[in-house]
Amino acid sequence: MDDLWPISGLRVRSGDLELRYMDDADVLALARLAADGVHAPDAMPFVVPWTRGTPTEVARSVLAYQWGARSSLSPQKWNLELAVVRAGEVLGSQAVMASDFPVLRTAETGSWLGLRHQGRGVGTRMRLMILHLLFEGLGGQHATTSAFADNAASTGVTRRIGYAENGVGVVVREGTPAQSLRYVLDRATWDARPPGLRPDVTLVGIEAAREQLGL
Repeated sequence: MDDLWPISGLRVRSGDLELRYMDDADVLALARLAADGVHAPDAMPFVVPWTRGTPTEVARSVLAYQWGARSSLSPQKWNLELAVVRAGEVLGSQAVMASDFPVLRTAETGSWLGLRHQGRGVGTRMRLMILHLLFEGLGGQHATTSAFADNAASTGVTRRIGYAENGVGVVVREGTPAQSLRYVLDRATWDARPPGLRPDVTLVGIEAAREQLGL
């Protein structure tokens, strides 16, 4: 695939953790992971409630979404979905999304981990890795993200890394209004982050990825 779809060779590595462009086996593993649970039954961290339904329905939602993200990628608009992998096991998904990135140099991140992999420090590490890809690998200038006000795990990671508050929105979540907190991290703040937020990160296949993304 590397010659026709060069971004398929993209890897972001740090210690025992890897973010990698998903092949079919990774997408299938991710779907099965989601079917085992992503959050508590009384929570909903997503605007689109794709985690509701039977295990089979949840798995099929993941497959359809990932296939759509792959097929719609272009320099003008992309949703780069990377598998979070440790010791060969898929733990979740880390995404970075952008429109008109060659001009705006701004992208949004989003992620999730399988329920059994949460609370072990993986969330902060994978966010730092995707930000390294965005800023150091792709030349980004701003990273944005958002989370519901009651999603303490996500907002905790965001604030720990040094994002600034960027407004509050109200969106429909499962038929009721919910506060969505928005955040932004600029390149200067990223460059000035403390040593504890500077893990060693290696990018593989970045030049080929840049070419496919129009950079």
